[in-house]
Amino acid sequence: MVSDSETRDTAVPRRALEHTAAVQRLLLQGRPRLAERMPRQELRAELIVAGALIAVAAPLAVLAPHRGTHSPAVVALFVLLYAVMSMIQFDVAAGYGAPTQLVLVPMLYVLPPGAVPLLVAAGLIIALLPSYISGTRNADRVLSAIANSWHAVGPAIVFAVAGLTTPRWSQWPVLLIALAAQLVTDLGASVAREWLRLKEVPTLSVRLLGSVYLTDVCLSPIGFAVAFAAAGRPAAALIVLPLGGLLMFFARDRRVRMAAALELSHAYRGTALLLGDVVEADDAYTGAHSRDVVQLVMAVGPLIGLDEEQLRRLEFGALLHDVGKIAVPKEILNKAGPLTEEERRVINTHTVVGQEMLENVGGVLGEVGTIVRSTHERYDGLGYPDGLAGQAIPIEARIIACCDAFNAMTTDRPYRSAMPLQDALAELRQHRGTQFDPDVVDALLGLLKPETQSLGVWAISSL
Repeated sequence: MVSDSETRDTAVPRRALEHTAAVQRLLLQGRPRLAERMPRQELRAELIVAGALIAVAAPLAVLAPHRGTHSPAVVALFVLLYAVMSMIQFDVAAGYGAPTQLVLVPMLYVLPPGAVPLLVAAGLIIALLPSYISGTRNADRVLSAIANSWHAVGPAIVFAVAGLTTPRWSQWPVLLIALAAQLVTDLGASVAREWLRLKEVPTLSVRLLGSVYLTDVCLSPIGFAVAFAAAGRPAAALIVLPLGGLLMFFARDRRVRMAAALELSHAYRGTALLLGDVVEADDAYTGAHSRDVVQLVMAVGPLIGLDEEQLRRLEFGALLHDVGKIAVPKEILNKAGPLTEEERRVINTHTVVGQEMLENVGGVLGEVGTIVRSTHERYDGLGYPDGLAGQAIPIEARIIACCDAFNAMTTDRPYRSAMPLQDALAELRQHRGTQFDPDVVDALLGLLKPETQSLGVWAISSL
């Protein structure tokens, strides 16, 4: 089950969570902050959600039918088993999953279902005791453990009302209702927690929780099978431990791989930024222009529906789309008058040169090289260097081409002054579907504020 508050504790911008690298950074850096005291607003949110859990779970434990075993040894077994399974955390999206479903389902059959939410809370608190004692987690975060027990309330109520005591395959409709109740109550608690912290209903975090909930859905049938084994023999629930150990191994391996991937991503980003600095040192205008294009394309990309990997390539491609101009003589780049045919031919080689440079770096930047090569292709096939048309042009290159042209039109160049904003917008509309991808033009026009005035000044409404 997700530990929603604690995995999003790092101060990372909301938009950044849409990028894989940012999510990985959040996961890898968020937990060290757990040693700090919770901010006042977060503490208030956790206190309210945890208090609400106790206010609901305590009467449920008293008033629900007391079916199931009350043996202290069996209760302790399941609480400790739940604690152990909750310590096996594998990262999913911007939260983490734990195979607690393997224990929660048999608990609902073996123990009085009304008592299960409080016992789950006890298990989560016990699991965190070592971190509290060692100081790696602040004691006030015990509230998070209690608040994270809301997922047990929904299925406990369903089991209590349905009177389930012995697992049978014919019970599958009720089990589906119990699973739905589990996801709804947990989601409700997560939304309430975020609203109390931020005074707004979260949208992105709710979407990310879907990946975490899929873990519970997939583990539920196995938990049901464990319930069969534990019926009349509670100690048989210990069979989940080998599977838990295997999941723990995979979780640690995944975290190591994520750390390595993030480090490699940092290396590629560092290389891209270094190349960008080289471009700027070689030609100040080209460097500033590339940064402006990056800002534009990263606003347009999500509107076109690019995924995380495409957005990363888009960002690098925009930053480095003019890197090949390093090889173009300065007297041509900075020429005040019209270019000769030979000079134009030389400039037109910069996309191919840029691709070759990036392919020499390899890896992600090697993939970006293909995008850089295509940034001067036209949607109607009349561009260069390959005469690609329409969907044959990489979508990242189509976005860069449109944003690149708009920025070039609205900034001063060595051979002309900047174009008024309204004229630049008119140019985009005129060449929609010929030079530029119509979907990209529509997205860019939707972002630009028509009321913006002055030469070379533009604004993006969503930033």
